[in-house]
Amino acid sequence: MKIVIINYGAGNIQSIQFALERLGYHGILSNDPQEILAADKLIFPGVGEASSAMRKLKESGLDLLIPNLKQPVLGICLGMQLMCNSSEEGNTKGLGIFNVDVLRFSNAVKVPHMGWNQISDLKSALFEGISDKEYMYLVHSFYAPKCAEAIAYTNYELEYASALQRDNFYGVQFHPEKSGKFGEQILANFLNLNS
Repeated sequence: MKIVIINYGAGNIQSIQFALERLGYHGILSNDPQEILAADKLIFPGVGEASSAMRKLKESGLDLLIPNLKQPVLGICLGMQLMCNSSEEGNTKGLGIFNVDVLRFSNAVKVPHMGWNQISDLKSALFEGISDKEYMYLVHSFYAPKCAEAIAYTNYELEYASALQRDNFYGVQFHPEKSGKFGEQILANFLNLNS
C-alpha cells in the first residue's frame, strides 16, 4: 500500500511517520502531484497558522489538486480545518471540501484548547473498535462547529465537531499520532478503509 503524507511545509510530519511505522507501514513525504495521485491513502497534516499554510498549498498548486482526489484522504488538525470552507484564523478561504466555517474559541476559555479530551457520538468506520467518550490529544484555538458532516464531537466551551467526513475525505481535529493506542487504532482503521 502506498501511503503519502502531503508535505507542504505545515505539518508535524515526523510523529505521523513514526506512528505509521509502529503500525508496520511506511509513509512517503511528498508534494509531487503525480506521487499524490498514485497514493492508495493520503494523510494531510497541519500545524501552524491557517493563512500561511493555505498560501503554501497555493504556491504548489495543491489547493486545486486536493479537493479532486478520489482515494481516502485524512486531514489532521490544521489539515482538517483547511479542508473546510473558511477559517477565522487569518480570514482564510479554505478548500471547501467540508461545508462548514472554522471559528475561534472565545476568550471565556483558555486558548489554545490543549491536552486530552473526549470524543463522542462516533459515526464512521474510522472509529471501529473505539468506544464512545475515548480520550484523544488536542492542541487548537479554532474549531469546526457542529454540522451535517460531523462524525464525532468534543466539548470545550461548547460542543463542536472533532471529526468530519464527506465521501472519501475524513478530518480529525485531534492528533491520532499522539493519542496512544486508540489514536493508532484510528490511523489503522483509516489505512484499512476500502478505497
